[in-house]
Amino acid sequence: MKLFIDTANLEDIEWGLRAGFTRGITTNPSLLAKEPKGNYLAHLGKIVALMEEHIPPSQRDGFSLSVEVWSDEPGEMVRQAVGLKDALKWKDVAIKVHIDHNGRENLAVVRELAKRGIAVNATACMTVYQAMAAAAAGAKYVSLFWGRIRDGGSDDKFFVERNQYIEAKKVRITDFDPAIAVRETRTFLNNNYPNAEIIAGSIRAPLDVKDAGLAGAHIVTVQPKTLRAMLGHFKTDEVVDQFFNDFKAWLS
Repeated sequence: MKLFIDTANLEDIEWGLRAGFTRGITTNPSLLAKEPKGNYLAHLGKIVALMEEHIPPSQRDGFSLSVEVWSDEPGEMVRQAVGLKDALKWKDVAIKVHIDHNGRENLAVVRELAKRGIAVNATACMTVYQAMAAAAAGAKYVSLFWGRIRDGGSDDKFFVERNQYIEAKKVRITDFDPAIAVRETRTFLNNNYPNAEIIAGSIRAPLDVKDAGLAGAHIVTVQPKTLRAMLGHFKTDEVVDQFFNDFKAWLS
C-alpha cells in the first residue's frame, strides 16, 4: 500500500514531501477552493515546483500527481486534460475524471484520454461496477470513496434512493461497506485489469487507512490532518522521553 497526500495546501504538501513517506499527491477543485483565490494552473505549478525541489530525480519515477478537470462537457474535459498534462511538465501526472453521473457519460472521456497516452484517475467511484467500467475504459487509477460509500448506507437524505437500488438489485446492503467494495474491486482488477490500481479516498480516520490497505487498496490518499494523527502514539512519547531522561541522568 502506498500513501498519497490529499491536499492543495502548499505548506502541507511541503511537509509531506520533506517527511518522505508520501508517494503521490491528489488534488480536486474542492481542495483548491480552500486555498487563497488565484490562478488554478499557477497553483498547480507551485505544487510541481515543490516536488522538483524535494524529490531527487532518481526517485521521481512513479511519484504521481492527480489533478482534476473542472468541466462536465466531454470535449472541454479532453481539452483541459491535454492542457494540464502539457503545462505541468511532470512525468506522472494523472488527470482526474469523475465517473458517469446525472446522465453524463464520462467514460468516453476516460477512453479518449487513455488512447492519447494520458493517465486517468477515475474519481468519485462508489461501486464495483463504476470502478470496473473505468478500468475497462483505460483508467490507470480508480478512486473508491471509502467514507462516502459508508455514508451511502446510513445517510437519511438518501433513504429512498438507497432502498430503490436495493430493490432493483443494483446493490446489496453490504455494498455500502467500503471494505467489501475495495476487496471485490481488487479481485476483479487482479483477474481482468491488473495494470489498474485502486485509490481509496474520502479517508476520515487513521483506522480507515489501515482498513483500506487490508481490504486491498493499492493506494490510500489521506488529508494532512489524518496523516499527522497516524504518526503519533502516547507510548512512543513515553519511551522516547525515557531514553532522553535516562541519558541525561547518566551524564550528570
